[in-house]
Amino acid sequence: MTMTTLEPLAAPRRARTSIALVFGVHGAVSGTFVTRIPWIQDRLDLSPGQLGLALVMPAIGSSLAMPLAGRFVHRHGGRAAVRGLVSLWCLALALPALAPSLPVLCALLLLYGATAGMADVAMNAQGVEIEQRLGRSIMSGLHGMWSAGGLVASGFGILAAHLDLDARLQLAVTALVLLALAQPVCRVLPELRAPEAAEAPPHFALPPRSSLVIGLVGFCAVFGEGASMDWSGVYLRDVTGSSATVAAASYTAFALTMAVSRLAGDAVIRRLGAVRTTRLGGAVATVGGVLVVAADHPALAIPGFALIGVGIAVIVPLAFAAAGRIGNNPSQAIAGVATVTYTSGLVAPAVIGALAQATSLTVSFGLVTLLAFALLLSAGALRRAEPDFPAAGVSAAAAESTPGQNLPAR
Repeated sequence: MTMTTLEPLAAPRRARTSIALVFGVHGAVSGTFVTRIPWIQDRLDLSPGQLGLALVMPAIGSSLAMPLAGRFVHRHGGRAAVRGLVSLWCLALALPALAPSLPVLCALLLLYGATAGMADVAMNAQGVEIEQRLGRSIMSGLHGMWSAGGLVASGFGILAAHLDLDARLQLAVTALVLLALAQPVCRVLPELRAPEAAEAPPHFALPPRSSLVIGLVGFCAVFGEGASMDWSGVYLRDVTGSSATVAAASYTAFALTMAVSRLAGDAVIRRLGAVRTTRLGGAVATVGGVLVVAADHPALAIPGFALIGVGIAVIVPLAFAAAGRIGNNPSQAIAGVATVTYTSGLVAPAVIGALAQATSLTVSFGLVTLLAFALLLSAGALRRAEPDFPAAGVSAAAAESTPGQNLPAR
């Protein structure tokens, strides 16, 4: 990567805090929206099939818009790109509740997903640059902040739903609050730009081939994440005979497991390195998948889903970190990896459902287990994410204590 700064990164720790808060704001938008989906369904009187069609739109919008992000970051610089795209993402939160019909809802969710995907690429590219400047792994913690932001915001959303607040008012107010929070946070981010001699990427940049292999590793992890989040409750109810309360709590428990594991993941990555961490994660997720497949009681399935969450939690952050070190336009490579991984999240619930319809949910989670095992075999693709920062000439301690030093060229 050959990014450079136009101004000194005088406070790397402050930059890390700022990008972590950006991730938290991004997650908060998602966490707020999902809690009001039932309100939107009731207001428009949508059938389950119609709602399912609408909820596919954000993933499609993200996948279509992500390849545009590289050009946007190159033209406007990292700080302005993050600030502008995260601001649009916050404002987009208010749109879905305003839809008067299903077609309009689909169009607004397409736009909602497009802003989400482009902001995702820009902030991950910024995170990789700050990680390099700090001289130690931080990407897992950043994604943990995303999960934490979503959990906190979903709590407020659940409270609003319990109080029967109009979602149009709640989402509009939340959008403005998150927008206001994002502005001072983004102003502290470093101004990172490509060298003047660097060629601008095309308007719609296809991902480099080198990022596709990394993306496939992320695909395996996100498939397990999407399958577990969407189907764990159904699995607990239909396969293990759990109560409705236990089944309903499965999503929150799985999301909490993911958040805690990501927040703690950087310490593991620093000790073991990216490849060994991925292999360990794949092994843990595989054991979890075996427990789920073998479960005939919630007491066995619940720990199984928890182990799947622990095992896959750091894989996507590592995939983004590895992609961010490909070539001289990290945002383009990150967009490629993000597109592949988002596609996995899009297809996983449908594949699990179709396979369960043809066979059983147990067989469906056998596929999740096989993909978890594939992480052990494909971990070498994330070798670029190994914490070899001192080789760049900046130690972690020096990065914290030496003001006015620019990012090293890579």
